[in-house]
This record gives sequence, C-alpha cells and structure tokens, in this order.
Amino acid sequence: MRIPQAPLFQDPIFNGAADPTIIWNHVEQQWWILYTQRRSNGPGPGASNIHGSEIGIASSPDGYDWLYRGTCQGLAIEPGHNTFWAPEVIYHEGLYHMYVSYITGMPTHWQFPRTIIHYTSENLWDWHFESRLKLSTPRVIDACVARIAPGHWRMWYKDEDDHSYSHYADSHDLYHWEHVGRAVTYDEHEGPNVFRWKDRWWYIGDFWRGQGCFVSDDCLHWEFAGMILEQGSRREGDGSMGNHADVLVLGAEAYIFYFSHAPRPEGWKRGMPLPEECKRLSIQVARLHTDGQRLTCDRDEEFDFVLPNGDATLGQQ
Repeated sequence: MRIPQAPLFQDPIFNGAADPTIIWNHVEQQWWILYTQRRSNGPGPGASNIHGSEIGIASSPDGYDWLYRGTCQGLAIEPGHNTFWAPEVIYHEGLYHMYVSYITGMPTHWQFPRTIIHYTSENLWDWHFESRLKLSTPRVIDACVARIAPGHWRMWYKDEDDHSYSHYADSHDLYHWEHVGRAVTYDEHEGPNVFRWKDRWWYIGDFWRGQGCFVSDDCLHWEFAGMILEQGSRREGDGSMGNHADVLVLGAEAYIFYFSHAPRPEGWKRGMPLPEECKRLSIQVARLHTDGQRLTCDRDEEFDFVLPNGDATLGQQ
C-alpha cells in the first residue's frame, strides 16, 4: 500500500500553497495541481501577504511525488503587481478553461473589488484572456464549474456583498454566463466545490470551521450533509482544520485535496492576526466516504493512493 505523503505538497518559494485544484494535463501526461501561491513568508503589513499571489503549478505522474514547476503564464491584463486567487480549471473539447479570482494590485486590507476572470489554454502553461465575468456583484471570488447536462454548465461562487453566500450562474458555451441567483445560504462561507459522485450531486464549502457538505438530486436544492475536516489530524502539517478544497472523483473513489495552516495558537479566533510561524500552509489529500446521505472523512485514515493515467479514467470532458 502506498500511503500518500503528508504534506502532499508545500510551495518551496513562499511556503503558502492554498486553494488547490487538480486536473490531468493531457499534453504532459501528468496530474497537475494549480493553486494560489500565497506569500506566507511575506513581511508586509495587514493582509498584504494574502494578496500579490500568482497561480502556482505542481505536477506528478501518479499523485504521490509532486514537483514545483513555476507559475501560470499570460495572466496579466494590466500593469503592476496584481493578485490571483483560487483557480478553477476544467477541460472541454481539447481546451482548458480557467476561472480565477482577480484583484488589482496588492491591498493591505479586504475592501477592494474582486472579479472572476476567464482564460483558455491548450497546455495549462500559456493562458489567453477571454473576459472578465459580469456576475451578481463587483465582489465575487472562488469560482467552481461543473457540467450538469450536455451543453449546460453551472458556476458557483462566493458573493461577498451578499452575506458571503454562494450564488450561481449558467452557461451553454463556457464563455457567456447568466447570473441566476443564490445557491447555498446555510451560513457565510467561501470556496464552493460541486461534484457528481455515486449518482448524486455534492456541494462542499469552506465555512472557516471545516467543510460544510450538502447533497442534491437536481443540482438546485441542497440538503445539509454534515461537516468534514473540522479537526486536525496526526499527520505532518495537518494539525488544523481543512480549508478551501477540491474533489477528484475516480469511479467509486473520491479524494479531497485541501490546504491546512500550521496549528493556530491557543485562544486564537478568526479575524485575529496570525503569528508568522502559523502562516505556513500545506496541501493535503484524504479519502471521502458516503452512505448516500452524508459525507465523512477520516484524515488519519491510511489508504492506497496512486492516481492512474487520466486519459484512461477521465475521458473527454
């Protein structure tokens, strides 16, 4: 049995790998993780170390050993040192589509406008700007996209001007999106991720106390399906709650990729400044389980983790 390493991956430049998304690179024939390259070791004031981030890349032939490769090219749409967060990447008809959160410059606080930008690429390295999406408000982040029917795509995202609830938009071509309305209003959260597994739709979101889970049969009406990743594990670099996650479904198995902080000091509460030593981030992977009604995840579970060739398992998405 080949148990996944913990941490699965750490950024060697800034020690701040966050918001991972995993996808098969058909050109390189490897698995790729694209992530927010947060500048966790940055000495700047306020929230500056959260901003100014690029989209980092790590690759692996089998999901076990990960190699840092650099950052995505061609994302600049204006001069200056700007901010990219939380890439969502899908593959359709020979083309990769990335929907990424964008902020002009490197703010030291949280009140700046945020938008979601659409890019396309043939190789996951070189990206072409398509558009800045017009969604529910000027403060939206954390896109997730799933094909819910042939020719019908749905995007979920966090609307920070609407109580940090998630909203959704629909598209029939991946280029033109129409905002529809609220999606999940259970509580404020971010980082929505939607996937199809075992004949049901599942939604997870980062509620800053773990991942809230929801289940649906129609991808519209969501029922609460438990909390996961609330408590840290015994694994190296995995001692705190799991944040902003992505799920890879391979047949009967579903793996959740998430990031965790170094353990927070006793008495720390959300909104308080973090000590420098607590800003270190790690990407981890765990296995999901379900009884059809709820999701569960034991972060200390040992399981065999070797990802197969993506062309053979994923097909043409």
